[in-house]
Amino acid sequence: MASVSKLSNPKPVTYSSTAFASKSFQPKGLICFNNKTALNQRVSSSRLSVRSNHAFRTLVVRCSQLDGNGSQIKRTTLHDLYEKEGQSPWYDNLCRPVTDLLPLIASGVRGVTSNPAIFQKAISTSNAYNDQFRELVQAGKDIESAYWELVVKDIQDACKLFEPIYDQTDGGDGYVSVEVSPRLADDTRGTVEAAKWLHRVVDRPNVYIKIPATAECIPSINEVISNGISVNVTLIFSLSRYEEVIDAYLDGLEASGLNDLSRVTSVASFFVSRVDTIVDKMLEKIGTPEALDLRGKAANAQAALAYKLYQKKFSGPRWEALVKKGAKKQRLLWASTSVKNPAYPDTLYVAPLIGPDTVSTMPDAALQAFIDHGTVSRTIDSNVSEAEGIYNALEKLGIDWGYVGNQLEIEGVDSFKKSFDSLLDSLQEKANSLKLVNL
Repeated sequence: MASVSKLSNPKPVTYSSTAFASKSFQPKGLICFNNKTALNQRVSSSRLSVRSNHAFRTLVVRCSQLDGNGSQIKRTTLHDLYEKEGQSPWYDNLCRPVTDLLPLIASGVRGVTSNPAIFQKAISTSNAYNDQFRELVQAGKDIESAYWELVVKDIQDACKLFEPIYDQTDGGDGYVSVEVSPRLADDTRGTVEAAKWLHRVVDRPNVYIKIPATAECIPSINEVISNGISVNVTLIFSLSRYEEVIDAYLDGLEASGLNDLSRVTSVASFFVSRVDTIVDKMLEKIGTPEALDLRGKAANAQAALAYKLYQKKFSGPRWEALVKKGAKKQRLLWASTSVKNPAYPDTLYVAPLIGPDTVSTMPDAALQAFIDHGTVSRTIDSNVSEAEGIYNALEKLGIDWGYVGNQLEIEGVDSFKKSFDSLLDSLQEKANSLKLVNL
């Protein structure tokens, strides 16, 4: 089982020069914020672009068609986050070339999450997918089949990069997540079959199959786990649904019949910033001083209570019986960590949620901000009573947490469906143009 002691004393990660057979890659440089000129010199060969911000200097990994070479990098706060507090920093993005992840891995990133919106942006805005897509179209593949082949290649290549972390943590970290079709969010059986198919075609030990935490997919999570497939449960917005997710994981482990559960792992992606987005609007509508004072506090308060629930559920006789078979805890993963309100601190959904055996997946802005000026200390359970007070105060003001969770789930599923459909439409247009050129 991945314990805090194991997390706090990681072995140094090394990368083989044969990670990709065709080329040799080295971890690329990332951090040198005090001197922008020096930073530009460090990263000019690694296809990274640097831009300055009034608050702090940032480093952005840009999707491109080029591979690059890089240099040794300095330690960052991401290393401290994992080694001192047992929280794994992951990157919430994926695009080609996946070798652009190398500088991030070197700077402390330990996993990757993707979703339909991420692939919609990556594939529709880059030419890096054109050659493979052209081959697929010419081979007679339909559009959705071609889409999945593009995605599977990215996931497989990313998994290869993170294998050293996966191996050196005995399967405790180094995962890459890929989501089943968002069209299946209300289809229990379809989700199970899609998860099995993705697991089979990706065929990597460190892949997480993402399944949404909709009511229809809770039984899917149970069955997929019972089949020995590791799962990233996504789109969790409420404590009640989170408890259902934990129970589905535990039920699945128990139903698996496996004597060794050490290779069946999971994370529960609990979304954060979107909660404040909707609750803040409700508080502004209420308009009282008390209501306005609670803006920007709902999301982290609920997250702290989720961690309390996590500690409770992964203890006691039931859990200990599973531990004896090698079971690992289903780690809480903080998702939606980017700040939506520019008035809020840019590390608002990262710094207050640090705790052992958790994951924080960060898009570019949040990752850059935390590397630049984040503070590493255990914060997630530093003041649970205050979190309970905020949660209860919001209820007293008329905030219905059940409504908030349901509404955000509907919006999340709908957003991913739109991204998925939009991408398929874009690919169809591209396929049509390719056929015209071929004629």
